[in-house]
Amino acid sequence: MTSSPARTADSIRPFRLDIPQSDLDDLHERLDRTRWPDELPGTGWAYGVPADYLRELHHYWRNTYDWRAAEAQLNQWPQFTTTIDGSTVHFAHVRSPEPDATPLIITHGWPGSIVEFLDVVGPLADPAAHGGDPADAFHVVVPSIPGFGLSGPAAETGWEAGRVADAWAELMRRLGYEQFGAQGGDWGAAISRELGRAHPDRVIGVHLNLLPGAQQATEPTQDELDELGTEEQERALLSWRRWSEWSREGTGYAVLHSTRPQTVAYALSDSPVGQLAWIVEKFQEWTDSALLPEEAVDRDRMLTNVMLYWLTGTAGSAARIYYERAHATGRVARPDEPSTAPTALALFPAELQIPLRHKAERTENIVRWTELDRGGHFAAMEEPDLLVEDVRAFFRQLRQKG
Repeated sequence: MTSSPARTADSIRPFRLDIPQSDLDDLHERLDRTRWPDELPGTGWAYGVPADYLRELHHYWRNTYDWRAAEAQLNQWPQFTTTIDGSTVHFAHVRSPEPDATPLIITHGWPGSIVEFLDVVGPLADPAAHGGDPADAFHVVVPSIPGFGLSGPAAETGWEAGRVADAWAELMRRLGYEQFGAQGGDWGAAISRELGRAHPDRVIGVHLNLLPGAQQATEPTQDELDELGTEEQERALLSWRRWSEWSREGTGYAVLHSTRPQTVAYALSDSPVGQLAWIVEKFQEWTDSALLPEEAVDRDRMLTNVMLYWLTGTAGSAARIYYERAHATGRVARPDEPSTAPTALALFPAELQIPLRHKAERTENIVRWTELDRGGHFAAMEEPDLLVEDVRAFFRQLRQKG
């Protein structure tokens, strides 16, 4: 990984991904020395990632997966680093050939990375080359969250969603974009939403494929249901059942990240198979797949995402964003404060949280609400075409209204 030296406080430095071969050799040696745990028979995914699946994926990673091909693909994007608020920020900046394109910053989450967006940046930046309308073009900025991957590890505490949002506002200023749109899911949704809330004079619109806090988090009472129409009643009950199941069975990683991220960092930074299992489990649970994550996302793409965590040693650093949010004070501790930024929500059916519109409208300026028929948490990887079209339609709607 190389970048030229800084010259000024606001310096933007060219960056090219170039992992030393010694790091890849070390990974292979560690994979060859994997110490495997035992497993109860017949438990499937109930106790975690099944050993037979992980052994097969391990073999593929060690013997077939090609990091250099993935590295070359990532390096097709112009990439840069800069220092904002004391932290290194890595980002790709793909300018559209259309001079009047709308600036757009898109943000990943955990356990994702910039790899999530490999299939959407091209169509967003150059729609004409992908069968779209040139008027829907974007200048696309794809940053890595401080502490994650190529922006990590973070050197200070306090990097929660609000601080990241402020850093994104500064990044866009440095790039010459006074007004711009934002898009994200997972932590990228929290950051994009906060960006619109804290900087409404600059953010023209916020497109989300997750809205934290708009789900039915408690069992709805009959009085609550009576206030809703039939369709919304059914949605509220479904939202509660999914949230209840996730709260009961799926929150272990978040509790650990929110309380002891340093402890888990030792295991994940030392064992590549441990890092693989920690991430792949979420790709299996959170995607629109019946059994295996590869039913929803490309296997090599999933491994490239794991590689960015492994090669940068940022498993623990990335986990800290959960701790920072759990222990935050000030405006970031009040996520229910309303946002005035025009907001679109794309609803993918296998998403962890099923939002309710009447709840979403309490805190968001909802101007577009799209219910899609397939896809899950990693929307840009699972259904890139659906996501791209909804982003285009939202900002087209804003342009026509303006």
